[in-house]
Amino acid sequence: MTTQDYDIIIVGGGMVGASLALALKNTQYRIALIEAFDFKTDQQPSYDDRGIALSYGSQRIFDTMGLWSQLAPYSTAIEHIHISDRGHFGATRLSAQQEKVPALGQVILARAMGHVLNQAMQSHSHLDLHCPRKVTQLHQYDDNVSIQLDNNAAITGKLIVAADGANSTIRQLLGLSITEQHYQQTAITANVTTDKAHQHRAFERFTEHGPIALLPMPDNRSSLVWTIKSGQEKNLLNLTDHDFLARLQEEFGYRLGRFTQVGKRAHYPLKLTQTDQMIQQRLVFIGNAAHNLHPIAGQGFNLGLRDVASLAEVLSHHPQDCGHASLLHDYQQWQQQDQDDVIAATNTLVRLFSNANPLLGHARAAGLTLLDLCSPAKHVIAQRSMGLARKQPKLARGIAL
Repeated sequence: MTTQDYDIIIVGGGMVGASLALALKNTQYRIALIEAFDFKTDQQPSYDDRGIALSYGSQRIFDTMGLWSQLAPYSTAIEHIHISDRGHFGATRLSAQQEKVPALGQVILARAMGHVLNQAMQSHSHLDLHCPRKVTQLHQYDDNVSIQLDNNAAITGKLIVAADGANSTIRQLLGLSITEQHYQQTAITANVTTDKAHQHRAFERFTEHGPIALLPMPDNRSSLVWTIKSGQEKNLLNLTDHDFLARLQEEFGYRLGRFTQVGKRAHYPLKLTQTDQMIQQRLVFIGNAAHNLHPIAGQGFNLGLRDVASLAEVLSHHPQDCGHASLLHDYQQWQQQDQDDVIAATNTLVRLFSNANPLLGHARAAGLTLLDLCSPAKHVIAQRSMGLARKQPKLARGIAL
C-alpha cells in the first residue's frame, strides 16, 4: 500500500475547512483535504439554503484571501440591526452609518458560498482533494501523523486540522471528551418573503420561547431562524404555509408588513458543544469541531473563520514544522480567549432572553432602551457583532500572509 505524504491534512471540507485550505493558498504547504461528500455532486450538507450571516470582520478576512469579489455578487448587506423583546416596549438599533463602516455584515446563502469556495479550490496548485472519503484510523507520532481512509489509502503529514463539524470523527477516533449543554430548544430555518421591503435591515426579536432572527436577502426575501422549545417543532413543521406564516406573524409582528411566502422548512436541535482539548499532539480542532454555538447573535461561523485566520497566521511563521507543539500552543494562546468570550456571551444571551419571567422581561426592555440611548455602549455591542472587539490576526486586518 502506497502512502501519500503532505504537510497539512485538513479533515472536513465544509465552509471552515475549505476556507483554511484557501487561506494557505499562497504558502508552500502541501495540503490534503479529506471530505466525506463529493464536491462535484453539490451534496456537502453544510452547503444548503441557509442564510449565513457574515460579520464585517469576516468580510475583511475573505477580502484579504482574494475571495470577496467572488462572494459579493451573492451577498446582501446588513445596514441596520433592530433588536426587540416581544410584549415589551424598548428596542436597540445598530447602524452601519453610525459605526462608519460600509455594512455591519453580509448575508449569503450557504450554497452560494460553497460554490465559490469549491471553484477556488480547483485552482489551488498544492491542494489535493480526497472525496468522497472518510477517515477510519488515526495515529500520532513524535514527528508526524498518519491516517487511513475508507478506501484503505494511507496519508501522512506534519499536522492534522480537524474541521469536521460538531460530531467530529477525529474527536471520536481519539475518544476525546466534550463539554455539552442542551438548551432544550430547536431552530426552524426557512426563507420568507414580506410585502414590505427589508431595506437591508436585520431583526433579532426575543420571545419567551427563544429568539426570532430575520436576515436580509435578495428579492426582498429574509432568512429566518426561529427558535422554539423542543417538542413544539413538529406542530410548526406540519402546518400549511399559510398557517405557519400566520403563527410567525403573531410572534414577530408587522415591522416588515405581512409575511407572504415561505420556502422549504428545516430544523435542528440547539446545544453547545466545546472540545475539552483544542490541541493534541500534531492535531488542532477548529470551527464546529472545536465549538458549536447557539445561533443567537449569529456568531458561529464568524468565530470559526477567526479560527481559520488565527491558525493561518501562526502557520505562516512556522514553515519548518507546521505541527510542532510550540505552534499549536501559540494558536491556542491566541484563539482560546476569543472562543471563551463568544461562548460566554452566547450563553448569557440565551439565559437572559429565553425566559418568560415577567420581571425579567421588563428589565430586558429597560436595558434595550438604555442601550439605544447610550452611544458608547452601543458602539461596543456593534464592534463585537462585527467581530472587531479583539486584536485581529493579520489576515483579518487586510495584511497578506
